Amino acid sequence: MSFSIAGKTAIITGSANGVGLAVAREFADRGANVVMADMDDEQLSKEVGDFPDSSNVIHFAGDLRERLTIANLLSATVDAFERVDILVNASRQILMTDPLDMNDDSVETMLSQNLMTSLRLSQAVAKRMIKQNEDEEGAAGAIVNLSSIAACRTQPNLMGYSMATAALDQMTRGLATALAEHQIRVNAVAIGSVMSASMQNTLKEHPEYRKTIEDNTLLGRIAPAPEVADTVRYLASDAAGFVTGQVITVDGGRTLIDPVQTPVH
Repeated sequence: MSFSIAGKTAIITGSANGVGLAVAREFADRGANVVMADMDDEQLSKEVGDFPDSSNVIHFAGDLRERLTIANLLSATVDAFERVDILVNASRQILMTDPLDMNDDSVETMLSQNLMTSLRLSQAVAKRMIKQNEDEEGAAGAIVNLSSIAACRTQPNLMGYSMATAALDQMTRGLATALAEHQIRVNAVAIGSVMSASMQNTLKEHPEYRKTIEDNTLLGRIAPAPEVADTVRYLASDAAGFVTGQVITVDGGRTLIDPVQTPVH
């Protein structure tokens, strides 16, 4: 089977920076039509302008927690490229949680940003995939969710984020089951020890974390975001045509030995 995604249209959320941006660059370089979506309009415009050839790339700025924004994103995609074949839910937010503070709303925020936005967008895109595949045979589309090893690690001050990513993993399995009859595959990539935007920000504030992370990652390093993009491309391509409902871990072996002392994934 082919790893090619050339000619396919992909919506990639959270693509103004970090892993989402790396995925957008990878997909554009491989010949896909790319719709970069994020709340940061200024950063999106800058990044699109930096693409070597932006003829197959557009950007869409908006708050995807709002249902109207989701509808507008889908309309903009169809207007530009007539269809959508791939959705990459790479938008995520990390906040610390105080487990004993009843006024701490980080859990609600994490569930809204990291779970419900991905769910609502996946539902809208899946309906479009089903509609455009009515008279066609074969695969209708692929959805890839960006998750985290925090979903299966226990650390109190990451409780909200861990809950949201654990729910995202289960959402991945649930949607994979529901959409299989329509030939839409749904998978996730759980990252750890990856230089995401949140990792960059955390290391700026706590440079001492770097050695701890590296020492507790089997491969002894923090991976650049493009290494995750390669895995996302595989899951979006026909090469993964018999893969659905899976959460693939990309963490350099960190989950095998990490004592969970460092609050960054």
